[in-house]
Amino acid sequence: MALVDSRPDDARVNNGAKRLRIGVDVGGTNTDGVVIDPTASDAAGEPGRGIIAWHKAPTTPDPSHGIAEAITAMFKSANIDPAHVASVTIGTTHFVNAVVTRDSTRLSRVAVLRLCGPFSKHAPPCVDWPASIRSIVLGHYALVKGGLEVDGSLISDIREDEIVQFCKETRERGIRTVAVNGVFSPIDTAERQEERAADIIRREIPGVDVVLSKEVANLGFLERENAAILNASILAFARKTIASFQRPIQNLGLQCPVFVTQNDGTVLSGEAASRLPIRTFSSGPTNSMRGAAYLVGAQEQGKAEAMMVVDIGGTTTDVGLLLANGFPRQQAAYSELSGVRMNFSYPDVKSIGLGGGSLVRRVNGRIQVGPESVGYRLAQKALVFGGDVPTATDYAVAGTGVQIGEPEKVRGNLPSQDIEDFKAETKRMLESIIDTMKTSPDDIPVFLVGGGAILAPDELKGASRVITSQWSGVANAIGAAMARVSAVVDTVKSTEKKSTKDLLLEISDEAKRRTISAGALPDSVAVVEVETLPLPYIANKTRFIVRAAGDFDFSRADDFAGFRVAEDEDLASTDEHEVSDKAPAAADVSETIMDASAEVNLSSYEPRVENRVWYISETDLDWITLGCYILGTGGGGSPYSSMLRVRGILRAGGVIRVISPDDLKDDDLVGSGGGAGSPTVGIEKLAADEMMDAQNELYKYYQGGRATAVIALEIGGANGLQGLILGASTNMNLPTVDGDWMGRAYPTKWQTTSVVFNERKIIFAPVSVADGNGNVLYMPTATSDLKVEQVIRAALSQMGSHVGCADGPVTGAETRRWAVEHTLSLSWRIGRAVARARKENRLEHLAESIIDAVGGPSTGRVLFKGKIIGVERTLRMGHVYGEVIIEGGNVDEDTGTSPCELRGRIKIPFKNENIAAIRLREGAENNAGEEKNDDVLAIVPDLISVIDAQNGEALGTPEYRYGLLVLVIGITASERWTSPRGIEIGGPKAFGLDHLRYKPIGKFVKPLSVIDEYSRNK
Repeated sequence: MALVDSRPDDARVNNGAKRLRIGVDVGGTNTDGVVIDPTASDAAGEPGRGIIAWHKAPTTPDPSHGIAEAITAMFKSANIDPAHVASVTIGTTHFVNAVVTRDSTRLSRVAVLRLCGPFSKHAPPCVDWPASIRSIVLGHYALVKGGLEVDGSLISDIREDEIVQFCKETRERGIRTVAVNGVFSPIDTAERQEERAADIIRREIPGVDVVLSKEVANLGFLERENAAILNASILAFARKTIASFQRPIQNLGLQCPVFVTQNDGTVLSGEAASRLPIRTFSSGPTNSMRGAAYLVGAQEQGKAEAMMVVDIGGTTTDVGLLLANGFPRQQAAYSELSGVRMNFSYPDVKSIGLGGGSLVRRVNGRIQVGPESVGYRLAQKALVFGGDVPTATDYAVAGTGVQIGEPEKVRGNLPSQDIEDFKAETKRMLESIIDTMKTSPDDIPVFLVGGGAILAPDELKGASRVITSQWSGVANAIGAAMARVSAVVDTVKSTEKKSTKDLLLEISDEAKRRTISAGALPDSVAVVEVETLPLPYIANKTRFIVRAAGDFDFSRADDFAGFRVAEDEDLASTDEHEVSDKAPAAADVSETIMDASAEVNLSSYEPRVENRVWYISETDLDWITLGCYILGTGGGGSPYSSMLRVRGILRAGGVIRVISPDDLKDDDLVGSGGGAGSPTVGIEKLAADEMMDAQNELYKYYQGGRATAVIALEIGGANGLQGLILGASTNMNLPTVDGDWMGRAYPTKWQTTSVVFNERKIIFAPVSVADGNGNVLYMPTATSDLKVEQVIRAALSQMGSHVGCADGPVTGAETRRWAVEHTLSLSWRIGRAVARARKENRLEHLAESIIDAVGGPSTGRVLFKGKIIGVERTLRMGHVYGEVIIEGGNVDEDTGTSPCELRGRIKIPFKNENIAAIRLREGAENNAGEEKNDDVLAIVPDLISVIDAQNGEALGTPEYRYGLLVLVIGITASERWTSPRGIEIGGPKAFGLDHLRYKPIGKFVKPLSVIDEYSRNK
């Protein structure tokens, strides 16, 4: 049943000005609409609301019919003249549903062209996608010359003949959609490689759709490519859908632009949405939040403040934080949709199973609300509508004066105690999710929207006030109608000749220009978000992310009103194309089997250990990867791309062996290698063969014999997996030693246990360094390990800021004395603890589980739990220095950590990696040097790790951001580090904290070897 409302005649538009704004939100259950005159007052006399009419009705199978019905109904009810309408803005879940449901009739096959030179070859397109969607979407790919370094110089120029050959193969496969992705393309303003490649493709394949990755997302090579491929796959379907949106607008005689809302609460023109439909994927929740901002009107009144928006629908409650700038808080660096990892803007929204259709019943003596729901069948199933299922709506009506359906069917017929228990349970559920989403313990305004807002009480713990509006039920449509225009610039700039301040001004001006070009009124445009991220290990390079936003300039409406998607030919050809492009069934079967191999029983799984050799499986790899990043203590870079490479080796039939350092012979030769450079470069310029190039060059010159085993330089971060890569049967075919030279991820090569023992004048010479693009440095001797570090750092800037290193081997006897033992085993145990906590839904106990995995309370400690409330970064001598401030949060009583330990704040200073955890004293400024030893919770060489409390993933220092819920754990350093020389090299003084002394947080417990525990020949 449709609900239509209109304002009294005196509130309606009665002049010829184009000032009406129509918003329509096409949801999975309902289609909501509003007509707003922003210059008028609403019925309650509130200035600037101007709700002229509203509409709510079930969504129709063809969304265009629902849009037409909504607008027609509102026009009739309020006597609106179409000539007065300035814009129509539509929010829809249509595009994202095509991906989530993996609908092969709506997803086209895509050919992917990478401009990468020798890089990224070990992580081909869609390598990390679920097989079920990869087999539908990926039709062909090619890796060709091209790509940029982080400083904008060429890896190599593109070659036309390679692109022409790619086009020939694409045509032969009948593919009509291409995604182009170049290394560091978001900063490519001079070479324009993606654009030039696209010109060649359009010439060779007339009528082809081409998506440029730089137009879809920002830095992060694989994640940007994934987003570009998904965007390309739904282009044809998006054109159909947007054309269907435009038809009712034309038929109603509206001469105005049609916009589509995107993920950050702003609008895209119909033309832009037809090119970038992926940007609309999460517009539903953001529409509700933007609608709440408009209804509150805080921004217009000059009292901007953050507030929590609680959108209670029929099945779920979505909760998001609306920042003081009027935009939703975004997720961290990466988001995931249908198993595909991406890096474009996505709102940080949490959902719980509470809605108007939620089932209510007693379970074990307690009232349980949801998560099961009658959903869209509420009008047939709920008691108040004559149904036979007790729902949350029934209990809300029974316990309040709300008039829905036939209240007499429930009032007096439901037990009063059940009603009171229902109120208490819904209150608890809402308070819990609000507390999870808050960024500080302070109370915050909470705005209730959605048709199920009647379920919420008038007061909530943690809410400074609970706000409602008579228009809350159509807040999503209001948000669509009043959405703004925005643009983002994400780039890397040199700070050598210009200050950060001057560069920010330039980039901010560019963001404003882009916003105006997208349709914003120039005088309204302002910068709303700024983030600066100095690049680790690279002198004078900083990543800048700047967002600007403004109101739409209706004087330019005609510039956007003329766009029409060509329908008939496009639709016919697309339908035929979609049928012919379906992937062969054989591919589905083989790839599904491959993905299914990762599913294991966590409680019974045992690694394969035979004759004291551990053969790595995909499950082992997953757990080691999780553990490596946690042991990285904020540094070392994400091991994700390295994990993909190892997984590729295993899936291709390669073998990876691990041995215990205890089993090394005295005269064995143990080589090592790893990556050096900036983790930021590593997420964009994925590995070529630089690791093996360095090894091969080393042994061309080194006369001391080839390695008989390999060991990782450091266990923390991406380098923790490099030993597995080097030792794989497809590379050096050597066993990898279960250990490393750091036990974590120190920022410099000389901060290793082999240097701590000081038994040789120099350890890391000879050394070979390769950039993967044909440039190699060989250093046979050096005066010190520090000098080796200095030379490599100096060479980095000329070698792409990321290189592979190979170190001359040491003996088995030296390895047994020097190495931090069993760190692959330790990573495996940490990762297993995280995997179990996830599977058993007990992330609230994750920190304690990790402590148990590393040896128990005697060797590790939960240092703190809370929320990040501040991050500062600066670049000095190629290293990122800074600190993160964390405010204590609530802790369950049964976690073993008393609440008093989690009050107040701590700070974690870092130099690429975390250096210390220091409690801040109340009333003190706590500038550097003011803290006392009594304030120190943990300090290097002990390990301090910050973990995302929501998913158990480690956080690197570049990923620290305001509002994240985190766990902070400390792990006692290996005894290899606790000698006077070890503390000198890896302790407080080495990081400039001369006024603090090292005090271990516990007693070191040697990690239990996986080989010792699971060996079949004990």
